[in-house]
Parts: sequence; C-alpha cells; structure tokens
Amino acid sequence: MERLTPLADAFLEAEDVDPYASLAIGSLAVFAGPAPAYEELVETIVGRLPLIPRYRQKLRPVPLGLAAPAWVDDEHFDIHHHLRPITVPAPGGRRQVEELLSRLMTTRMDRARPLWEYWFWTGLADGRWALLSKVHHSVVDGVSGTDLYRLLLDPSPERRPGVPDTWLPESSASTAEVTVGALRELLASPVHLAGTLAHAARTPRRLVRTTARTTSGLLTLGGAVRPVHRSSLSGPLGGDRRYTWTTVPMDDLLTVRSAYDATVNDVALAAVTGGFRRLLLARGEPTDAHTLRSLVPVSTRHPGEESVLENRVSLMLPFLPVDVADPVARLATIRRRIRGLRGHHEPEAGESITEAAELSPFPSVSWGLRLGWRLPQHQITTVTTNVPGPRTPLYALGREALEMLPYVPIADRVRIGVAMFSYRDTLTFGITGDRDSTADLDVLAVGIAGSLAELVATTRRTG
Repeated sequence: MERLTPLADAFLEAEDVDPYASLAIGSLAVFAGPAPAYEELVETIVGRLPLIPRYRQKLRPVPLGLAAPAWVDDEHFDIHHHLRPITVPAPGGRRQVEELLSRLMTTRMDRARPLWEYWFWTGLADGRWALLSKVHHSVVDGVSGTDLYRLLLDPSPERRPGVPDTWLPESSASTAEVTVGALRELLASPVHLAGTLAHAARTPRRLVRTTARTTSGLLTLGGAVRPVHRSSLSGPLGGDRRYTWTTVPMDDLLTVRSAYDATVNDVALAAVTGGFRRLLLARGEPTDAHTLRSLVPVSTRHPGEESVLENRVSLMLPFLPVDVADPVARLATIRRRIRGLRGHHEPEAGESITEAAELSPFPSVSWGLRLGWRLPQHQITTVTTNVPGPRTPLYALGREALEMLPYVPIADRVRIGVAMFSYRDTLTFGITGDRDSTADLDVLAVGIAGSLAELVATTRRTG
C-alpha cells in the first residue's frame, strides 16, 4: 500500500489547521482557437489517463492517524467530475481571467475524490480557449506538475493516439485490515530506522561527509529562526485570493545572466526583489534589509525523475535585498547569498529533515506538523518558486499553446507568493495575493517587469 510522504501530508495538515488555506498548485494554458467540443477534449484526456495512474486514485485516511493516508483506486471514478467546462465572463480579457483563475484556485478540492481538476475555459478574447490544471500539492510539486503537460499535450499539431486502457479499480480493504496494516508499520518503524543507520555505518567516509554537510546546512537553517521585521507583506489572511501576472522575454534574462556570471534564477529573483522594493515604497514602508525573507523551493530530483508524481523538494530561505536600490548591486547580493546558502548545504539539510521524518513514527510527525501549523510563523514573508517549462511549443487537439500562467498557493501569514514559469521564449511571473490586503498587486507585477528592464538597460549601456 503506497502512502503519502510526511512532506506531502504536510500540505493536507495545513488545510486541516487553516480553514482558509487551499493548497492546490496550478497553471492556465491558453490555446489558439477555435475551441474544441467539450466531449472531444474529454476523449483526449481519457486517452492519456493510463499514463497517470494517480489521477484515478484517492486518499484513504487511516483510523486514529496511525499511519499516513494511503493511495487507493477510486471505484467510482468519473472523468466528468474532474474535467469541467466553464465560460469566461465577457469580454474574456485579462481582468476576467484574473478573477476566474483566483476564484477556481481558492476553492478547496474534494478529498473523497482524486485530487485534481481540469477546467475547460471558453469565451476568451480573440477566439482563444484555455485549460486550467489544478492539482493538490500533496500529489505533485512544480517539476512533476509541469511534466504532466508533456503527457497530456502533443509536441506537434499532429494528435497522438490514445493509450490502450485496461484499468480496473482494485477493491478497497476493510477498515480493520487498514488499521492492522498501519499498526504493523508503526511497530516496524524502529526496525527500519535501525536498518538505515546500520547501512550508513557500513560506508563511514560517506557518512562523515553527509553528516558534515547536513550539520552545516542545519546551522544555516537555524539562522532562519530569527523573525523578519514587520511589514504589511505578512499577516493574517482571509479566504479569498487575488491573481495577476506579468511576462518578460527569456532573452532579457539570458543577457543579464551572461553579463554578470549569474543564473537565470538569480536574475529572476533580482526582478522579484525589485518589484517588492517598489511595492514597499508605494505603500510608504521602509525597505529594510530584514523585511523580505523568501522560501525558495529547490528540486531534489535526479535526472530522469521528473515524471515521478510526488514531492521531491527542499528549500532555501534567503533574505531578498529590498534595501539595495542599485539593480546591479541587488543582483550581485542575491547571487552571493544563494551561492552562500548552497555552499553551506542548506538544501541538503532540508532534504535530510524530510528523510528523517519518513523514518520516524507517523503519529509523532503528524502531531508535530499540526502543532507547527497552529503556531503563527514570523520567519517567512513570501514564497518564490521557479519551474523551468517546455522550450518548444505544445499542442492540444492540434491547437497551439500560446502561453502558460503559473499559480502558487499561499497560507499562514504569507500574503503574497510568486511563481515563475518558462514556456518557449517567455518567463511568466504568476502572482497570488490575499484579497483583503493586496489591492495593489498590480504594483508588484509592474515593478517586477520594470526591475528587469532596468537591469537589461544597465547591462546594455555598460556593454
């Protein structure tokens, strides 16, 4: 029986504790028209379901929380519960897209069914249509969620045939069988831990290196316990969200990256930092060096593991230098801080924590997560996630995907999150905000694009 990992379960625990949280990640793929018929799209998606077994599985909780919820086949699976048509309000422009996307992503998913939804949008301006992919964070992370596009969509206008389907749902075990199995796993967890430690002891040099790196990373992570300075960027959240986005040419990021020996992620974070600086200034608040600490997810996948549908991420927790006015100096500061955190093995430390949680008795991990979610956090101001997407066009039913807009959920006291997603020759910044406290979300969007333009202009001016 396959169970949720503690990391994946944490996203469910967050919803259990916070009545306003909806921890689904998503993206909106906008296609050239004309829109296909709904049943034609249904037939296409059904033809790809054998490639994604998780899409026909739901979570089964374990009595008394003795073990993590298990993935079981949904005996009553119906594609029409998961692929739904909707018409974008007229005139189908940017504001209507922002409002509809935020409304659909805010609604919690039904845990009695597989944790995914696709919304088939019609009524967009210029005859376009769209497909909103909404998947709970307990099912996928950003990388594996993106890889689903490669399974569902086509690499050319020519349609791929559907995959032969022989799926029949396995009958569910009884409550007594589930409980007994969970008790056995709980009793066996110390044995598994001892076996892991014994295996590590057989490779002492590797154990010493790993321990040194993890210790260094934990010490660095420990520094993130210090609260950020107070600002309007964090605080209590309501149940509704705002959404907007901005796009920039990938060539601009590549130009800056080459000029300053940075990474694309460094340049994107510099643009985001500049946007937040402009937002704080517009609100009349100080741009303090310890105001903006971001949770930056880091993929721990090895090559070839992109299609594994589970969460394989660690994190870094850098302060983003909103106090630095000069765009080049701001980029240099980010570059130095990110390299410093990687040099101190902060991502490896985060990965070690999740691995240790998988070896620990689940009830203690679950109770710890619930307690952690109930305590208001004051260490993180925002989340900034960057997921590389396809660099070549994708198609659905012969129609080309023109753009893809990413969505990142927010919870606890984080009022704004930024998701970055590259598709073809464009990087899109999708910005999620708390509706009650971020009426000026457009200031951030314009600030991000303007900050990058400032960097590009400086780069070209200085050669």
